[in-house]
Amino acid sequence: MIGIYPGSFDPVTNGHMDIIERSSRMVDKLVVAVLCNRAKKPTFSYEERVRILKQCTAHLGNVEVETFDGLTVDFARRKGAHMIIRGLRAISDFENEFSMASMNKQLADDIETMFLMTNTQWSYLSSSMVREIAAYDGDIEPFVPAALAPQIKKALRASLQEEK
Repeated sequence: MIGIYPGSFDPVTNGHMDIIERSSRMVDKLVVAVLCNRAKKPTFSYEERVRILKQCTAHLGNVEVETFDGLTVDFARRKGAHMIIRGLRAISDFENEFSMASMNKQLADDIETMFLMTNTQWSYLSSSMVREIAAYDGDIEPFVPAALAPQIKKALRASLQEEK
């Protein structure tokens, strides 16, 4: 069984890692899929996000990290996946995720969506919050993979300087 876990991961958080680690135990292979969303201006390049995610998941032997563009179900088919994994932080996430899962089911009846609740310790956490904390020179280490916190903070600061 191959599953994909799509997202922007800009930057990866401990909430993302919770979903990655737990879902990697449920499938034979997990593809962490970094979405190339042209509608957003990311803080980290796609290459940076892939590199960071590969470092974060190096201890998980069945996890691959790739970028993709286009429909998630098309990417899933190219990878031979029959499961899309989506993380839910709170009930407020469910409505949008349910709509997306329903549309994906219409587009690809053979691909299932599995929702995983993030560990309650991370239920409030989002990448945008991490970016906000970094913008005000706050400590992001409790919210991102600890080994990569300095690297992520440095990249976030550089990105913020470019915006000014």
